[in-house]
Amino acid sequence: MTFHKYLGDSKMFEYDKHYRQCQQLNKPFIKARISPKHGSYYVQIDLMTCDYKLSTQEQEEIKKLVYDEIKFVKSNSKPDFQDFNINKELAWFDGISTEHMDEFCNSLYDLTQKYHN
Repeated sequence: MTFHKYLGDSKMFEYDKHYRQCQQLNKPFIKARISPKHGSYYVQIDLMTCDYKLSTQEQEEIKKLVYDEIKFVKSNSKPDFQDFNINKELAWFDGISTEHMDEFCNSLYDLTQKYHN
């Protein structure tokens, strides 16, 4: 079975299966869903599936990713970036562009592995 860094636009049972796989492999759970409200992605990273937390440094690096995305969204007349929240175990981002969703989710995953391999 291949491990995916994140799951996007999937059915609930697929998210559930991926969540359990993340628990078994001690990896973060990252999911992305398109919002029918504004057509951009809602992305969530959940670290309750693994035995590590986001450090202050990691949270700052994630904020930089978010601010870069907000800049992109504003400069390309995309739907407005809605909001985001980051803490040690959970973070969510509402308004990730469809063009950057894959790169954003992969960057989130890679950032967590950079400090916790």
